[in-house]
Amino acid sequence: MLDLMELYLLEDCPYEDETVELLKIDGNARLEILTREKGITACTEELAEFYKKKNICTLKYKRSGQEFKAGEVVFCAEGDAKTLFKLWRVSQTFLSITCAIATATKKLVDLAKSVNPNILVATTRKTHPGFRKYEIKAVISGSGCIHRNSLSDSILITPNHLNFVKIESKPNILRKVEIEPRTLEEALEFADKADVLLLDHYSIEELKEVIPRLKSINPNLKIAVAGNINEKNIKDYAVFADIIVTSSPYYAKPLDLTTKIIKSQ
Repeated sequence: MLDLMELYLLEDCPYEDETVELLKIDGNARLEILTREKGITACTEELAEFYKKKNICTLKYKRSGQEFKAGEVVFCAEGDAKTLFKLWRVSQTFLSITCAIATATKKLVDLAKSVNPNILVATTRKTHPGFRKYEIKAVISGSGCIHRNSLSDSILITPNHLNFVKIESKPNILRKVEIEPRTLEEALEFADKADVLLLDHYSIEELKEVIPRLKSINPNLKIAVAGNINEKNIKDYAVFADIIVTSSPYYAKPLDLTTKIIKSQ
């Protein structure tokens, strides 16, 4: 299996660190990644495992899902100084992204659950290429869930599929069936043919009107809503929905982290 961390490192340091070689830095050192703002940790375990492969001892780290405050050390390791200088920027950037996703997810979940304790906040497949594994874990670390991990693990019949086929009855399949209708009329038509209906870009006023009608047709139907849902409006949608589907945590601004490397005595 492709080692993604190795790929990230190869991209940043394909040969040697010319600055470290010029300065003839050697011996052992201690690396500390600190945060300048509060947040939620994600994917430190994977980083520690990569450090182990590089013969670097991880001394301590905040585990995924843990909260941290500004000024705290989220990751600390000790070992060969040359190696630590190579790992420094990749590690800091990696955690600044994963922790930002976890933090943004937790904020959305808390907002949504403040008006609907049973709501699920789920993220989409719109991850960045080559980073899905970590983005998914970051979402889970922030108390979110995943709408679809891949095309191979779920059924979602979209408007593009509906341009090719007509759904006459509920498909006889082991997996749950989710349908994204093209129109309000199709939503009413598919209410008893799906386990989940995904209502994309519906206004709050439209949801107020249509969801009771859909539930009257199929009381077991789950309603997922999507379309530009973020921390500013998620509470409005959470009142009516069973599932909020969003991509916004993936595009959260990276957290402000910094790194110190100190020569061991």
